[in-house]
Amino acid sequence: MLRSLAHSVTIVAALLNLFIHFYPDILNSTDKCNWHKFEDTRLHSTVSFINQLPQSISEKVLLNFPSLVDHSALRTPSVRGDKAIKDIHMLTFGDPQINGNWQLTKYIKRLDNYGNDYYLGHIYNTMKQRLSPSHVAVMGDLFSSQWILDSEFYNRTNRFVERLFPRPIEYKRNVKETHAKHENYDWNQWLSQEVEMDPKHRYDSRVYADVYDWFFPENKFPNYENPLFINLTGNHDIGYSGDATWQHMARFHHLFGQNNYVINYNQGTPEEWRLVVLDSMSLEGPALQEEFVSYTWSFLEHLNASNADFKGATVLLTHIPFYKKEGLCADGPEHKYYENYEKEPYKNGKLRSQNHLAYDISQKVLSIIFPNKDQNGIILTGHDHVGCDDWYNFVDGEWVASKEKNNTERESVREIVVRAMMGDFEGQTGIVTGHFSDKWAFEFSYCSFVVQHWWWASKVAILLSVLLESVNWLS
Repeated sequence: MLRSLAHSVTIVAALLNLFIHFYPDILNSTDKCNWHKFEDTRLHSTVSFINQLPQSISEKVLLNFPSLVDHSALRTPSVRGDKAIKDIHMLTFGDPQINGNWQLTKYIKRLDNYGNDYYLGHIYNTMKQRLSPSHVAVMGDLFSSQWILDSEFYNRTNRFVERLFPRPIEYKRNVKETHAKHENYDWNQWLSQEVEMDPKHRYDSRVYADVYDWFFPENKFPNYENPLFINLTGNHDIGYSGDATWQHMARFHHLFGQNNYVINYNQGTPEEWRLVVLDSMSLEGPALQEEFVSYTWSFLEHLNASNADFKGATVLLTHIPFYKKEGLCADGPEHKYYENYEKEPYKNGKLRSQNHLAYDISQKVLSIIFPNKDQNGIILTGHDHVGCDDWYNFVDGEWVASKEKNNTERESVREIVVRAMMGDFEGQTGIVTGHFSDKWAFEFSYCSFVVQHWWWASKVAILLSVLLESVNWLS
């Protein structure tokens, strides 16, 4: 009886773990969990006999065993013929919102937080190994609350780089050293530097060229082992503008990077494109620190001045979606302001929360970010956990959101509100593919996992299997 039970549990454990490791092909069609094929291409292997298999079979083998992929074959020839460029391959993850542990946190909740970290990490590791992206973006709300002391901010950041999105030590050394010291960050020093900085110098320090690796910026081709990692500011990271403080912004800059910047790729070539990271938390007010709003609009004004020399397409990453009428997404337009707030009366009248950017702000930003009428573009946001997919069409002098594409006056711009990667939303990975033919084109798909209970079941099943097989062997 015990032997049969032990063997049965072992079989279940094996099946569950096979399920969670091969979920992209088990739960999704292969095209949803792969880069979009703009042309009739196939993955190539370093093992010759795999290339002789039917494409439907070889592709599944190579996607699930990526060490066999010939990455040199992923290069897309340039139309100029004098160099090779890469398609844009970006993984996006919406709003992980990891919780913290406090002195009174019950052990069952601590265990849940521990498991949730590795559940989210399993999604990232599976998709990174499967697809070897050039870029990875976490769409803001990295944490569940901005109202935490520096000590807890360091704790969660350490979990972020160790469990959720693990990287080699050189990419996380600053996080590890800050966590080890566990001292309050000197945000006053950072404040002084920012206030004294010349606006043009601030912008210039946030403009990059052909960067695929923050640690080795001189390497001008994608690092498939360690893709360019982008962390966006969310309302649960620095706060809405009505409660974002210098302390919030300083520690985010210190451990996660700048809140506004642009990376220009392939400048001066037909394949020119740019990646714009925009802090939408600091676009509107009234703000607690109006300097943040001023700095973000200064960034946009300088970016607008550079548009005369920019002929390419734009990929925009920001947290809060743009304005759209009620009914297009789960969240409709909404702004709330502090009123009669006795706990912190100095916040009264300031922006407390928002679902979308305001109409006029959306119009201004869209026109600056997407200046070229003959070019496609794509917007990737977070915030609305359910996710959404719309087109911004330019109609009679204004940007109008719609489910339909209408590019009679200029090329339309697609906005993807990336569905959350949390278990309640089936652990989504957003897959963005950009491809240049006569101009850039963009496609997006989701690769879905399952609610976190299945991940837990696979781990509990392993423990039960080991326990029962051990008892069976001893008896």
